[in-house]
Amino acid sequence: MQGSAPPSGRRAGRRLSRTVTAVAAAAALLPVFGTAHAAEPAQNDTASPLQQAFDAAAQQYRVPQSVLLGVSYMESRWDAHQGVPSVTGGYGPMHLTDARAALEQFPQQGLGDGGDDGRGDDSRPLITHQTAQAPDVAALPADLTTLDRAAALTGRSADALREDPAVNVEGGAALLADTQKSLGEPLSSDPADWYAAVARYSGADDRATAASFADDVFDVLKQGQTRTTDSGQRIVLAADPSLVPATGQAQRVGLPAANAAGTECPPGLGCEWVPAPYQDIGGGDYGNYDKADRPASQKIDTIVIHDTEGYWDTAMQLVQDPTYLAWHYTVRSSDGHVAQHVKTQDVGWHAGNWYTNAKSIGIEHEGFLIDPGTWYTEAMYRSSARLVRYLAAKYGIPLDRQHILGHDNVPGPTASYIPGMHTDPGPYWDWAHYMQLLGAPIHATAGAWGGVVTIDPDFEANQPLYTGCVKAGDTCPAYGSEAVRLYSAPSLDAPLVKDVGLHGATGTSTTGVNDMGARASTGQQYAVAGRQGDWTAIWYLGQEAWFLNPKTQPTAVDSLGLVVTPKKGLASIPVYGRAYPEAAAYPAGVPVQGLFPMPYTIPAGQRYVVGNVVHGEYYYAVTFDTAASHQVVRGKNVYYEIQLGHRVEYVSADDVTLLPSVLGAPH
Repeated sequence: MQGSAPPSGRRAGRRLSRTVTAVAAAAALLPVFGTAHAAEPAQNDTASPLQQAFDAAAQQYRVPQSVLLGVSYMESRWDAHQGVPSVTGGYGPMHLTDARAALEQFPQQGLGDGGDDGRGDDSRPLITHQTAQAPDVAALPADLTTLDRAAALTGRSADALREDPAVNVEGGAALLADTQKSLGEPLSSDPADWYAAVARYSGADDRATAASFADDVFDVLKQGQTRTTDSGQRIVLAADPSLVPATGQAQRVGLPAANAAGTECPPGLGCEWVPAPYQDIGGGDYGNYDKADRPASQKIDTIVIHDTEGYWDTAMQLVQDPTYLAWHYTVRSSDGHVAQHVKTQDVGWHAGNWYTNAKSIGIEHEGFLIDPGTWYTEAMYRSSARLVRYLAAKYGIPLDRQHILGHDNVPGPTASYIPGMHTDPGPYWDWAHYMQLLGAPIHATAGAWGGVVTIDPDFEANQPLYTGCVKAGDTCPAYGSEAVRLYSAPSLDAPLVKDVGLHGATGTSTTGVNDMGARASTGQQYAVAGRQGDWTAIWYLGQEAWFLNPKTQPTAVDSLGLVVTPKKGLASIPVYGRAYPEAAAYPAGVPVQGLFPMPYTIPAGQRYVVGNVVHGEYYYAVTFDTAASHQVVRGKNVYYEIQLGHRVEYVSADDVTLLPSVLGAPH
């Protein structure tokens, strides 16, 4: 998210209170004790302690174990996050919320991840900029939390519910049983009978989102899941493909309809319209997006994935401020609810690169990249994936990592922008899982000498060291990561590869969580430069970059693709952060936009994977509500989008030769 402003504690408190109220409205009941369900036998002694905790809690509160596991998977993917609270103040595998404790524990969340010019157009830089207020712990009502309710139902202490995963699971089971009873439903051993209670557990404040959450939980139950958690425990949820949930119970959840009029969302996804203001604010300034007529005027070819670096209510506050910035959608962490702010035909100010903005849709996700404990939830992943699938089908956008970019993959438009470009959603966003949810899983497409590798580490097992999550130099919590670290030689003792655009003349990269200079991301594709034992080299920012890729635990798969290499006779070629037209293409009245080389070059003999082919294009829109002055300038020059480093860049087709990757494979 651009600006990355601190969250508003009062607004965050209202969101948290709504989350809690949806569950806490259930009548106060004592825990109900019972025996194991015949349909769900108890786990044997070889099960992990957490799996046994799910079984014990299910028996104690007479909740079907599969329902308990399914709800927990949607809220936390069964992770405990080392006791760190989620972005909505939730703790443990069952995401029991305790807003006051969360903000007291981490009062500085939301300080941001980089620069703040979301428009990224040096022909019309931002003039005004607002920020939200820092969290106000005193403004959060202490009694409006699901964790407090779980404590009352179980007799367990708040500390135990926050810190002990087994106790946390017990608290979640008590809440589900309590909610089922309050809805007038029996404590049935049939998972199908728990649809309304699951919908209520989501904490959603509209019925479509609650139903969408429940639908996703029961989809998990049908398909089954197996996963190793962040504490190394194996959890198994057996598939139940014949399960048919009692969806008719949705009418009994008692939630209002959201204001969905005008939204562009797929059926069944909980969406609401929270419009960003298109407004003249005086002094030649306006906000907070630009009117357009896409795709009639310009093709939409990219979707950019962001995180908010702030709380939901803060994001809603900022996107409705005409002196701030606007993006198209925001996805809520706790329940996957979606708000749309800008029509997809219009151009949001979100990516920090005007060329990318003009061709893309921006989707924010509630969360903080610097802290894996703030949880990108399964509910959020699934809602986001459903939205992206819908948008990709509508606009013909390929579902691959060349067209579904992270904000951290968007190039700076010029060299001066590079140090301030944002780094979200960061190394803790599970790209492999997300691409699988999109229906485009990462897989090998070639043998060992296809000439290209696609980065694909095992997310849970891949835990490179990151620093700077709380303060400079500190070590971040060990957690799964989607990125591999790149070295200048095939050794963990070798220096990291350099990034002269990010770090200046020395180019010295670091292990900082926001340092993109020596990282390759899951799904990104690179041309192979060499192999040595357990190491693979790729071409990266004009240099050989080595990453550990052992056969026993590979971090990449072999692929085929198209690559470019400098034309014969050229010692090196420039790269660009935007694909603008040649000067002759600009009509009278539209200033010619400079095409400035970046501080990177591609030396002769190196190869880079092509992700897109485009003609030079520039959307001239620098005045408020003056349709006659908004023009799309199209050039004849052709550019290839390439994976140069962690970010994509552009090269002129006149400078390169296009080859099948296998022809460029080393021998």
